[in-house]
Amino acid sequence: MCNLYSITKGPQAIRDFARAMRGDVGNMPPLSGVFPDYLAPIVRNAEDGERELTMARWGMPSPKSVVEGRNSDPGITNVRNPSSPHWRRWLDLESRCVVPFTSFAENELQPDGSRPPVWFALDESRPLAFFAGIWTRWTSVRKVREGKTTNDLFAFLTTEPNALIAPIHPKAMPVILTTQDEVDAWLTSPAGEAILLQRPLPDDALRIVARGEKEDGPPQG
Repeated sequence: MCNLYSITKGPQAIRDFARAMRGDVGNMPPLSGVFPDYLAPIVRNAEDGERELTMARWGMPSPKSVVEGRNSDPGITNVRNPSSPHWRRWLDLESRCVVPFTSFAENELQPDGSRPPVWFALDESRPLAFFAGIWTRWTSVRKVREGKTTNDLFAFLTTEPNALIAPIHPKAMPVILTTQDEVDAWLTSPAGEAILLQRPLPDDALRIVARGEKEDGPPQG
């Protein structure tokens, strides 16, 4: 599953693509490596109906069966089965979001047992795209040293891998939205229609843009 991605486009580019009317993320620097539990930008439907760009922590609340007997919950980053009782509550419009990215990584198993990342993007220029996501405001212990905190949390959906991803990660790939119409559909359509976007990209829609790097910045040159 995808536990590493980058977003190197600025707030204005994200707002323009997602048609977000406002966003208070300050001078957000390029994030060349977003890891689980990091703060990262999302676009969501605000209470007044406008779209807003904001920051949230990567990792939705885990099912009770996962955290039973544990004293912290770092969260679930990828959601494969949104129709399950645990996830279904966050499929309403107020809980859907889109997660901007420019590239994402999957780990490739090597003969020596190592698993270096392989980075994927829409093309070598790493244009902006979005994961279809969900979010919630949640009080829990994310890390024992922090104690109980209240955070805006997010995760994104996964689906079957396409032919490019499958040899590297045969179980899943992120649900990717590449057009404004798809972003609009995820943020505005009834749940039964929006979930139709949970499908792999065409086999030729992604490219491998880097290998072995823990972070992936903007293209060189």
